[in-house]
Amino acid sequence: NIDYKSYHDFVEFKIWDHAPIGHYHHGHRTLTLHYLVNDILMALFFAIAAKEVWEAVALKDGSLRGKKAATPLFATLGGMVGPISIYLGVAYLMGSTTYDAVANGWAIPTATDIAFSYLVGRIVFGAGHPAVRFLLLLAIADDAAGLIILAIFYPSGELAPIWLLLSFGIAAVAYILFNWLPRTIDRGDQLRRKSTWVRKTLSFWPYAIAGAISWYGFMRSGLHPALGLLPIVPAIPHADRAFGIFDQAEEHLHDLLNTMEHALKHPVEIVLFFFGLCNAGVKFEAIGDATWLVLLGLIVGKPIGIYIFGWLAAVPLRLGMPEGMRLVDLIVIGFVAAIGFTVSLFVASVAFEAGPVLGALFSFGAAVLSIIAGKVFRVQKKEL
Repeated sequence: NIDYKSYHDFVEFKIWDHAPIGHYHHGHRTLTLHYLVNDILMALFFAIAAKEVWEAVALKDGSLRGKKAATPLFATLGGMVGPISIYLGVAYLMGSTTYDAVANGWAIPTATDIAFSYLVGRIVFGAGHPAVRFLLLLAIADDAAGLIILAIFYPSGELAPIWLLLSFGIAAVAYILFNWLPRTIDRGDQLRRKSTWVRKTLSFWPYAIAGAISWYGFMRSGLHPALGLLPIVPAIPHADRAFGIFDQAEEHLHDLLNTMEHALKHPVEIVLFFFGLCNAGVKFEAIGDATWLVLLGLIVGKPIGIYIFGWLAAVPLRLGMPEGMRLVDLIVIGFVAAIGFTVSLFVASVAFEAGPVLGALFSFGAAVLSIIAGKVFRVQKKEL
């Protein structure tokens, strides 16, 4: 442990003052370590999350297409409404002063960490249980909603939407020149010579350059720059099916989008380490009302919201549950989904300075609650 001032000096270390990119203040931009990690490198993490969402929604066998996704999507909605209601409702009961102070953090407890919730879900349910797939669909949809909330409600500065034309324009150019055009020329050619030449010769570089330009457009637009790669993801050539980010079969897909994801997987793990280092270091005296409201929203609001909305979808609306799942499993899924580390931490760092960050960190306690809930509700583990 180091004293908070030393930690702050480390995180806000100036890499480049009067830089073309960075935090804007006093008429110029400054590139700090915090900005490098949160606004530039975290764009890689959100790009991978967006890839999973894009495949789940756009591909013919996507997990978020058709009736099979209806109940998980309803549960996702409940997993957002529940935490928001608990967070704002309890804040309101605490008085107008508290409510005004913490209201901006309403989105913090809505997120579900895909990786950690998936790992805990496998421990609680077993890798072969349909609840694990349900949980993964919920987490992916939750992340998609989180990206939208982050873009709309937490801009990084004054909005200048005209700059988004640069981001979406360069994405369109990249798609037409390096994806659509080679495939169009290759019609009737079973060897796909032009597409193969583009993929092998140019590799990911056209999309990396387009991504940098798109990121710059997001930075200048006032939307959070960490979302700057999102317009590029749909432009990259991808397979006509997806197995899911944690499926071993995904390793055998060699389209450019999956190849880039595989290449980024380990670097992003390093980025997440530095993200935690730069955002999770807070003083314990920073614990306040918002800290406990975030924690309440996650560990109380999530299970309640997911169960109620999942029940509404499965019973009154007759959308059904996946075969092998019980309604009571939704409560356990709710506790697992209450682990809101990465995206919750990110929103907390944007909305506030310190206190709510601890609420997002404390949500790891939901892992223990998940295991206890699994025992209480007699979950039958199913392995592959």
